Amino acid sequence: MTAAETVDRIVRQGVVGIVRTGEAAAAASAARTLLDAGLAAVEVSLTTPGALEVVAELAAEGRTVGAGTVRTPADARAAVAAGAAFLVSPELDLDVVRYAVERDLAVVPGCLTPTEMATAQRAGAHAVKIFPAHLWTPAALAGTLEAMPDLRCVPTGGVTPGSAPDWVRAGAVAVGVGGSLTRADDVHGTVARLLAAIRDARA
Repeated sequence: MTAAETVDRIVRQGVVGIVRTGEAAAAASAARTLLDAGLAAVEVSLTTPGALEVVAELAAEGRTVGAGTVRTPADARAAVAAGAAFLVSPELDLDVVRYAVERDLAVVPGCLTPTEMATAQRAGAHAVKIFPAHLWTPAALAGTLEAMPDLRCVPTGGVTPGSAPDWVRAGAVAVGVGGSLTRADDVHGTVARLLAAIRDARA
């Protein structure tokens, strides 16, 4: 899958599920549950023990799985070797961005300021992760996009199924949602409601 195809898959649905757990088996189970519930793409944070093995398992099953918390080119190389379809970072490391772009792999670096976002996209990032999103507001995103409409933003960090539609209405191309999905009592129902809310926000 090319970078453009991966990004299109994420943007069409508007959500990236985020999995971060204390051990590999729980991460694999959580990721499969999110994907089976209807999410098109899930990232497994490299802070999870055995994360690369989980990425490899899911990739071998044909799932659209990415690696999260990719902070160095070494992390990026390991994630690619495991079969990650996309890379997500909590920060902007231009070497990671360039590594992904050279391999036609979707990359979404973390940014906090408009300057970082513009720098990331000029370097070839396919979208930018507003992180942590709880330091922003949907209104601030909408205002930024008035001046910089070419930005493709994915707010992440504190985004919940309840707040996701507000971010989408403000102009986010997708949102990253983690614990509020993986820890939900009814994951399938929560995912279904989230996807419906995003569709309504785009209508």
